[in-house]
Amino acid sequence: MNSKLRLSDTDLIISIKTNKNLNSAIAFIYEAHFEYLSSLITNNSGSEQDAQDILQEVMVDFIRVVQSGKFREESSVKTFLHSMTRNCWLNELKKRNSAEKRDKVFERNRLQDDNSNETYEQRESKKKLLEVFNTLGDGCKKILTLFYFESLSMKEIVEQTNYENEQVVRNKKHKCFKTLVALVKNNVAIIETLKANSI
Repeated sequence: MNSKLRLSDTDLIISIKTNKNLNSAIAFIYEAHFEYLSSLITNNSGSEQDAQDILQEVMVDFIRVVQSGKFREESSVKTFLHSMTRNCWLNELKKRNSAEKRDKVFERNRLQDDNSNETYEQRESKKKLLEVFNTLGDGCKKILTLFYFESLSMKEIVEQTNYENEQVVRNKKHKCFKTLVALVKNNVAIIETLKANSI
């Protein structure tokens, strides 16, 4: 880069249009405007790398606009580059936001699917558990129903049954629970459900 090179907007446009000293013209644009244009990006959620990438894209577009004769010289080069950089970066941010929204929607749908699968598995486990549960004796079914399904305390179960005290109820519940587990020992899903509820 020739740091001593100075070009007016008119000379710069002529140089780009005619492809004469094009590299020097590009070097001048970077030297004269890079820091300012970069700040438009870095001050609006962009990184230094974002600034470099966007300005390279802007430079290519600017040269194409000038060489195609579409540059309106009533606008200064700095103002034109400002507008191009701003629009290019805003478009990039929109793309990123759209991609982020798509990712969030995808993740939300994935979680919903996972939850649906989990709910289905839980329903199936409960269905199978109920089938096995109904094979227990009446005493076991009653005590397990009061504890697990009606969420009664040991004291409340004593009051609703003929058991002598809470410890007897606790021992009976433990024995009935072990019997139930033994009946479903070959069904992993049900066993996990039982373990989760045995605390």
